[in-house]
Amino acid sequence: MITDQLIFNKETNKGNYTSDKRSESPKRSILKSISWRFIGTIDTIIISWLVTGTLTLAFSIGFIELITKMVLYFFHERIWNNIKWGK
Repeated sequence: MITDQLIFNKETNKGNYTSDKRSESPKRSILKSISWRFIGTIDTIIISWLVTGTLTLAFSIGFIELITKMVLYFFHERIWNNIKWGK
């Protein structure tokens, strides 16, 4: 489904985000994921540093968290974009 949205144009893929102006494009979801994770990762690094007292460990935790939570957020957004409740 997401790959269809990225590859096909609106003429060949009716009913996707390009014809529904209330939906978001996958590219927008990706950009939102990246910007939110940047903020979240800085928060995680600061908290990890305060808890562990080790800046190297804090950056290690932040890097792992950056990747995993960005992927989870993207799929979370795409799933919620398909739920009609509250729209």
